[in-house]
Amino acid sequence: METIGFLECSSIAKGIEACDFLLKAAEVDLIFAHATCPGKYSILFSGEVAAVKASLDAGEAIAGPLAVDSVVIPRVHPQVIKAIGLGGAPDQVNAVGVMEFYSITAAIYAADAAVKAADTDLIDLRLGTGIGGKSFAVLTGEVAAVSESVRCGAATAQDKGLVVSSVVIPSPRPELFASLM
Repeated sequence: METIGFLECSSIAKGIEACDFLLKAAEVDLIFAHATCPGKYSILFSGEVAAVKASLDAGEAIAGPLAVDSVVIPRVHPQVIKAIGLGGAPDQVNAVGVMEFYSITAAIYAADAAVKAADTDLIDLRLGTGIGGKSFAVLTGEVAAVSESVRCGAATAQDKGLVVSSVVIPSPRPELFASLM
């Protein structure tokens, strides 16, 4: 996957309309579009950089003030897309890092920054469904790498005030790790 775009709207109806406009604006592929909690609408799509930017601009124009957040990520890390579909358990867990966000979009760009910052595995990326519209990313790896990934990932959303919390847990108990999968 070359580039992804993500648009999060605070209105389901406006989100559906924005999705239609962004799909018609340029040659992009829809990965998913659906309602999330609490009454938001999220759209994830991919394509060439220029097409994704043009589509996102069209979608944001329609969403107007009902656009919560948006992002274009060129050269998105493959782990981000895999984790959206619940990536899977790694062979060994030395540390677990969790980043929690108020926005679904923030979780996506923070997860991408996190896995690009250090040698970690992104094992889950929960996008706001059933958890009050919040989102979170879960990473594993060596303690120092997880700490760096969490620091870099959380920093990407800090300016907008979208970080709820982040933690790094060295040597988690197996029961805790199993509960995350």
